[in-house]
This record gives sequence, C-alpha cells and structure tokens, in this order.
Amino acid sequence: MGDNTNVPPLFAEERKEKILKLLEQNTKIMVPELCELFGVSPVTVRTDLRELESEGKLRRTHGGAIPIGKTSFEPNAISKQVENIDEKRKIAACAAQFVDDGDTIVLDAGTTTMEMAKFLTKKKSLTVVTNNLKIASFLEIEGNPDMTIVLIGGVIRRGFHCCAGHMAVSSLANMNVDKAFLATNAFSLEKGFTTPEINTSEMKRAFIQISTQNFMLMDSSKIGTVSFMRFADLSDMDKIITDDKINPKMVQEIKSFDDTVDLLIV
Repeated sequence: MGDNTNVPPLFAEERKEKILKLLEQNTKIMVPELCELFGVSPVTVRTDLRELESEGKLRRTHGGAIPIGKTSFEPNAISKQVENIDEKRKIAACAAQFVDDGDTIVLDAGTTTMEMAKFLTKKKSLTVVTNNLKIASFLEIEGNPDMTIVLIGGVIRRGFHCCAGHMAVSSLANMNVDKAFLATNAFSLEKGFTTPEINTSEMKRAFIQISTQNFMLMDSSKIGTVSFMRFADLSDMDKIITDDKINPKMVQEIKSFDDTVDLLIV
C-alpha cells in the first residue's frame, strides 16, 4: 500500500482520516497493510479501528476492517437516544395504550421501549420483565408502588445498558407473559427483523417465545434495512407500530405479505 520510509509519523486523527479514505476505495483493509503504511504497531492500528467502529464509521473484521454497508451498524444507546426521538415517543405512547392494569409484560432493550416505560408509571399491578438496566431503574423509582419489576441478569453489553447471553436467555425458560414489546435494528420483508449482535438476537427470540402477544415498536427509518442476525419473521408479530414517515408502498407490501399482522401508523 506504500512505503513509509520518508513519511513523518501521523497523529491518531490523521491516521483515522486516512483509514476512512482507504475504505472509500477498497472493500477491505488489513491490519498489516496499515502498519506498513503508517509505520506503527498492530496494537496502534487496532486501537484506531476500534475507535472508528465505536463511532459507527467502519466495521471491524478478523484482521482488518470493512466499510459500513447495507448490513446496518449498531449505534450505541447514547447515539440512538437522539435519533428520530419524536417518532419514537409517538410509537411509545401508542404501544402503552395496549398495556392493561394487571398485565405481565416484556420490555425489550431499546430507546423506544425506554420511552414507552415513561407512559407506564401509573399502571396498576403491572409486572414488567426487562433486560434493560435503565428501564428497570426508571420504573423502580418512578413506577406505581405496586409494580413488580423483574430484571433479567446476565452479561452486561457495555454501551447498551442491557444484559444478554446464555445466562439471561435461560432465566426466561419458565416464564409466561401476556405481551412483549420488542425493538429491532432493521426490517425487510425478505430478511425479517434483524439485529447486529448474536446474543441480542437470542434474547429477542426468547422474549417472543414466552409471550402470548408480540408487538414490534419500530420507527420507519428501520424499514427496508438489513442487519446481521435474523430473530423474527413478520408472522411472529401480532402488531407492528411505526410512524407516518413510512413509505406508502411499503405499507401495502407489508399488508399483502401477511394480512394477519396489524400495522399501526402513528
């Protein structure tokens, strides 16, 4: 990729800028090539790649990195808090209307389900099962005193305020809930509901299996995109709640694909 013999050392931000420019021209870049180009150690290059991935600017692979492409990257919880917040609040308010006093529900980890929790504080005799630390903490402080909160434990996903993994999934084995309110990173008719992380996908499948009714809370920006791991099909949902920015053509395609699913647009 070039000879670095007479090239002065670059600052970290300069290296990262050059890495991104290389990814605009190549489908993949490798750590050894970047070490040679910049005259730095593999540890330095991997640190650069890790920081760029955390910023959502590339995807690390074994031995290198690839551009962010059609398979969507997973922004962390802080990034997602500010994305489409008005739409998420409308979706959350609509979803909360389907929760009755005395229900036992699942609240999946996600920013829209966090918004939904804010509409549940006055519900009576509610039992909420969640793997999201922020949702559990909020409801413990703000929820009705007779609310029961079941926090699913396991390995904490740093940056996402939730637990996942085998321990978390296995703890659901003997549970039954009335309604599950789920989140997704992406949805397409061909690939179904998808998410970037394997343990997260297993958690979502488990939530679906223990619930009598399944609700998908999904702002329209997720529709027509694909992520890494499929965790559900359209037919697994009883209701899908999305915002009015959804493409009208997609509305018709969803209804034609499976007319048993109730699509609610807010």
